[in-house]
Amino acid sequence: MKVIVLGAGIVGVTSAYQLAKSGHEVTVVDRQKGPALETSFANAGEVSFGYCSPWAAPGIPGKAMKWLFMKHAPLILRPKLDMAMLSWMTRMLSNCTSERYAINKSRMLRLADYSRIALADLRAETGIAYDERMQGTLQLFRTQQQLEASAKDVKALAADGIPYEVLDRDGCIRFEPALKHVRDKIVGGLLTPKDETGDCFKFTNALAAKAEALGVRFAYGTTIQALDVEAGRVRGVITDRDADRERERMSAEAVVVALGSYSPLLLRPFGIKLPVYPVKGYSLTIPITDASRAPESTVMDETYKIAITRLGDRIRVGGMAEISGYTNDLGFARRSTLEHSVTDLFPGGDVSKASFWSGLRPMTPDGTPVIGPTKITGLFLNTGHGTLGWTMSTGSARLISDLVGGRTPEIDARDLAINRYR
Repeated sequence: MKVIVLGAGIVGVTSAYQLAKSGHEVTVVDRQKGPALETSFANAGEVSFGYCSPWAAPGIPGKAMKWLFMKHAPLILRPKLDMAMLSWMTRMLSNCTSERYAINKSRMLRLADYSRIALADLRAETGIAYDERMQGTLQLFRTQQQLEASAKDVKALAADGIPYEVLDRDGCIRFEPALKHVRDKIVGGLLTPKDETGDCFKFTNALAAKAEALGVRFAYGTTIQALDVEAGRVRGVITDRDADRERERMSAEAVVVALGSYSPLLLRPFGIKLPVYPVKGYSLTIPITDASRAPESTVMDETYKIAITRLGDRIRVGGMAEISGYTNDLGFARRSTLEHSVTDLFPGGDVSKASFWSGLRPMTPDGTPVIGPTKITGLFLNTGHGTLGWTMSTGSARLISDLVGGRTPEIDARDLAINRYR
């Protein structure tokens, strides 16, 4: 079929690659001048097949109130008169129960583990390189209370057969030797050894080149104005492409929406209510000056919800959740939080040389992405991955390729579709 993929981030590019492998004629449309220039550009670098959990969890409402008053808060709320924000927050709070957490985490682990297999296969078939490491994620606890609270995650990991190891202080230092300099600041950790790390921007650009070699056409610098729908079937998209800013219709038999936080805005005129809302995250990228004081893989600082990841000769420090709508300004108070976390655990680095970035993560209220068909024939969604777009991209791409092609997916995808929000 002739398929248009909307969005050239990690999810859009992996989708295009898989669709092309399945024999479709694929065009990717994106307003940017190249792939991975928005949310996929400088994310935390985690590929977290085991360390993936819904933000909506038991106890989060109480924690959120405390976080709002912390100097280095993992959550920042800038309320505004925005019904989409209010609706999303209300739905998220309704998912903060033990029952909903278990359901949502199980969905996420299922897709993440499928993505682990898909990424390994893709790496083997393409030889793609992206500063990758396969050394796991260490969720680091500074207090005994945090260590004890991890029991619910351990239970979920065990139920889904995901490898894990609960570590004491010495075990954490064996895994990440640089932590010996701050041993008194930690009590233990939860290791998920199958997790990986890598530069999402490098990966997406390299895979885009592989996709082009398969015949995928990339229409960069192209603004998507609307979907072209007729008699309940998608016919393509309407874009604004050339110097005269004239409208152009791009025809297709199927359209995959992978526009992250902007997906709901495109779908709203057609009565598709997609509960995806932007949650801004921040990152620092710091050159390594002393390898003995740098992490070997990913350390997740549980206190501040910040990931500290080794990417080649750099450290990526990413995290925080700022709910402030579609604003993507750089809040320099957030830089202070990132600097505090990394220098507190890995002292000795020169944060003055760091580059500072922010991006809008497309979050669903339950933490699980939306993958599958819509009420409009030929229109499919692959969006709402939140902080786990990099982690879940390869598995999501396989799913959407199967669904577009009318094949039965290798894993159950029925509870990932938009109709779960009815």
